[in-house]
Amino acid sequence: MSLSTPATRGPQTQGLNRFALVVTWTLTGLWVLSNIIWILTSGSTRDALTAAGVLLLFAASLSHSWATRGTAWTALMFGIACIFGWTIEAVGTATGLPFGEYFYTDRLGWSIADVPILIPLAWAMIAYPIYALVERTNWNRPARIVLSAAILAAWDLFLDPQMVAEGHWVWLNPEPALPGLPGIPISNFMGWIIAALVLMSLLTLFLPARPDAPVKQPVAALLWIYVGNIVANAIFLDRLTVALVGALGMGIPLAILLARLRRVTHA
Repeated sequence: MSLSTPATRGPQTQGLNRFALVVTWTLTGLWVLSNIIWILTSGSTRDALTAAGVLLLFAASLSHSWATRGTAWTALMFGIACIFGWTIEAVGTATGLPFGEYFYTDRLGWSIADVPILIPLAWAMIAYPIYALVERTNWNRPARIVLSAAILAAWDLFLDPQMVAEGHWVWLNPEPALPGLPGIPISNFMGWIIAALVLMSLLTLFLPARPDAPVKQPVAALLWIYVGNIVANAIFLDRLTVALVGALGMGIPLAILLARLRRVTHA
C-alpha cells in the first residue's frame, strides 16, 4: 500500500482531480509561507496572517479531500467538523463547559454567537488531516478514535499559548494551569480531550471508509504543524516550556501514527 494510492474515480473527473491536487499543494505552500512570515511580523499584520493561515489550510484540506475522497464525503466531513466546532465553542463561551470560562476578542474578525467564523474552520482544517491519516492505520474504530483524539487535543498545547499571547481569547480563571503552560487552565486540556473524542467518534461513525485514499498532503501538513510549532516556540517566541510540552504531548501519538503508517505502507 502506498501513501499516494489514488482513490477510484471515473475517467471524466481525473483531470479535475489532478488540478485540485495542484491547487492543494499550492495552497499548502502558501500556508507554510504565511506561517513563516507570521513569526517576523506583529500587530495587525500578524492578525491578518493568523486569519490567512486558517483560511489557507482549510482550503488546502478541502481541496485535497475533494480530489481524493469525492464531493459527498468532503461535504459530510467538513459539515460535521464545522458544525461541531462552532457548537462546542458557542456552548463553551456561554457556559464555560467543557473548557473553562473564556471569551473571544474581536481580533479574529466576524463572529456568530460570540464565536469567530475562523474558529469552526480551524477545527475542520486540523480534523481532516488527522482523521485521514489515522483511518489509514486500518485499526479498529475505538483505537482510531482514541489516537486521532489524542493528536487533536495535543495540538492545543501549541495553539492555546500562542493565541492567548496574541490576545485572540482570554481565560477568566487560568489557574490551576497546565504544567509548563502558564495562563492555560488544566480544564481547557480536559475539555479538549472530551471534545476531540466526541468529534472523532462522530466522524468515524458517519463517514464512509476511505482507508486507501492518498495522504501525502495530510502527512506534510501535520509534520509542519508539529515541527513548525516547536521551532517557533523554542527559538522565536521565547516559550521553551511550550515547545517541550507540545513536543512531548503531540509527539507521542504522532510517532505512534507514523510508525503504524510506515508498517502499513510497506506491508
